[in-house]
Amino acid sequence: MPPLKAGSRPPWVGLGAAVWVEIAAGNGYNFPLYSPSLKSVMGYNQQQLTMLGVANDIGENVGILPGIASNKLPPWAVLAIGACACFLGYGVLWLAVSQTVQNLPYIVLWLALVVATHSCAWLGTAVLVTNMRNFPLSRGTVAGILKGYIGLSAAVYTEIYNSVLQESASKLLLFLTLGLPVICFALMYFIRACTPASGEDSSEHGHFLFTQAASVCLGIYLLATTVVDDLFNPSDALSNTFTGIMVIFLLCPLAIPLKMTLFPSNSKKNLPPVGSSDSLVQGEGNSNQTEPLLTPSSSATCLGSFHEGEYASDIDMLLAVGEGAIKKKRKPKRGEDFKFREAFIKADFWLLWLVYFLGVGSGVTVLNNLAQIGVAFGVKDTTILLSLFSFCNFLGRLFGGVVSEYFVRTRTLPRTIWMTFSQVIMVVTFLLYASALSGTLYASTALLGICYGVQFSIMVPCASELFGLKHFGVIYNFMLLGNPIGALLFSGLLAGYVYDFEAAKQQSSTCLGGTCFRLTFLVLAGACGLGTILSIILTIRIKPVYQMLYAGGSFRLPSSSNQS
Repeated sequence: MPPLKAGSRPPWVGLGAAVWVEIAAGNGYNFPLYSPSLKSVMGYNQQQLTMLGVANDIGENVGILPGIASNKLPPWAVLAIGACACFLGYGVLWLAVSQTVQNLPYIVLWLALVVATHSCAWLGTAVLVTNMRNFPLSRGTVAGILKGYIGLSAAVYTEIYNSVLQESASKLLLFLTLGLPVICFALMYFIRACTPASGEDSSEHGHFLFTQAASVCLGIYLLATTVVDDLFNPSDALSNTFTGIMVIFLLCPLAIPLKMTLFPSNSKKNLPPVGSSDSLVQGEGNSNQTEPLLTPSSSATCLGSFHEGEYASDIDMLLAVGEGAIKKKRKPKRGEDFKFREAFIKADFWLLWLVYFLGVGSGVTVLNNLAQIGVAFGVKDTTILLSLFSFCNFLGRLFGGVVSEYFVRTRTLPRTIWMTFSQVIMVVTFLLYASALSGTLYASTALLGICYGVQFSIMVPCASELFGLKHFGVIYNFMLLGNPIGALLFSGLLAGYVYDFEAAKQQSSTCLGGTCFRLTFLVLAGACGLGTILSIILTIRIKPVYQMLYAGGSFRLPSSSNQS
């Protein structure tokens, strides 16, 4: 394992760079922007286009290989693989849409889309795993910020698409082919494993608040500029100015390491609270010793000071006994570090996966078909609809992490309770969609975007808290499989079929009216109803784990006596 980068500034440099990589990792959200051109140029029907949307989701979310690689390779290597996948996949799509190469087979474009969006899994895994390990005491906050920027990426690309690329699908695909790899190669050096903080830093909370505020301002700005672009058709100079201001907002997180450089703090870090997980690295006296990103959390003592032993191998776990430490094989408890095969057989693992699958699978169905839903409801230009969903998706991701972090620390309330609340709202939202009541489309889309975003920001820290960070990359990416499987079942097999069936009844390739997706929305409402029941069961089951982990108001390594 390469030595960790020490110091308080490098993790914040990495987080600032990760913001840009997360925007690049959101390239899968561009599908609604170029899919109409792809459909017209290639002459596809709606079901063929919907299956391309499924390919988009499969590539974006099937990340088992990136998860394994994140434990074997340095972050820069994982990012490099993602950049190459982006270049190859979008390059083929650009050849087709620009008609540089004509009559490409459908299967070639389907596979190209899988490869292109698979870059999302590589890029997202590299930055999420690295930053979760660099800030292990603020998992919910970090997950909310990073997942929030992915949610904003759709609005960022929409701004670039409208202002710089003159709404050209071929130019957009060329930008994705060349521009995103350049960004990744330029920033990969700064995203690296750093020594985690040894205690609660009083300035860290302020830094996170600044990053969150900057992201909210960016989201509001992007929504406002999208509305201005749509209603007033500004000049090219003004549109380019809008894009320049957007870039400044994206640079804001780098102000934190800049401030730390110009105004270094001479105060010593606060001592870690007794029995907390803050002692993730050895003291400064062992500066020449290379430390793992996280020590196995099974080596906890019973609410006393944390005594670290040597790093456990993949075969043995380190078990602290009294004042000493011995190696002993035993199964991990919830809250400790699980191997993937150990987590795979746990009921909580599958409950979390099912709740996530039902939530994001139903949400991504609407996202993939949002342009067609807008047209069916009589919306001529669906750009504002897409931007509204993107902004609200961002809000759900950001504040899902913030709110769950607050309540888990103050009330030891399991994060999954917020998945329960959000899926109840999703049931109501899908019923509103199905009713096709006048004036409810934008409100329904906003609510769905928020609830869809919450699923991501809750699943990520919850998985790390239940099953540990040592093998988090693999576990996290397996959880993400809920997205493409949901897209395949709900979008590819259900929504596309229902839409084409209703369009055939109207003797047209384009379906108009509330019946186009009504059956789909009713099925999705039922799915979220089931997700609500399962999330309640999961919350009840894991409540003792959260009471143990956050008993002192901050994250605490589990003690063997309290584990369940």
